Amino acid sequence: MASPPESSDRNAPSPPDLQQVYAELQQFRTSFATLLMATSNSAGEPDASYAAYIEEDGDFYCFLSELSIHTRNLRERPRVSALFIENEASAGHLFARRRLIFTCEVEEVARDSTRCEALLDRFAGQFGALIATLRGLDDFHLFRLRPRHARYVSGFAKAFVIDDVALAEIRHLRDQGHRRRASAG
Repeated sequence: MASPPESSDRNAPSPPDLQQVYAELQQFRTSFATLLMATSNSAGEPDASYAAYIEEDGDFYCFLSELSIHTRNLRERPRVSALFIENEASAGHLFARRRLIFTCEVEEVARDSTRCEALLDRFAGQFGALIATLRGLDDFHLFRLRPRHARYVSGFAKAFVIDDVALAEIRHLRDQGHRRRASAG
């Protein structure tokens, strides 16, 4: 009896446990008090910045000053990319730092709303007395960042897409793995 043909998949790594990956990325995300933001102005010019945030029901809230470029950008173009990235000092390799990137829609929360007051109370609980001072300034605005989809990279060839953040639909990006460069000859 002939032996079965060799399978090229025999040496391939087993697929990752997506529930475990999702739990890992959630734990990673909750280890941060700030997020990095990529915004752009009405002319499409990019700006990178950061902000302290709180989270509620899967949305991120940032309390931002009009003096910051990102505030103007968020008002002109209500989209943002929010990045959480592993500290360089704790990364196994700088080329493979863990990172979680959310693509978000943005809306401003009305300052005179009870919702805003409740969220700013949470900011005060998390970030202390400075929030009372900032609440008294008219140029500060509360923004809601609503994640639509995300990417999580946990290492080399360990990239995942979260297609629907609310439903936690996650998939492994194995269809576009690394390819060896052709040698010049």
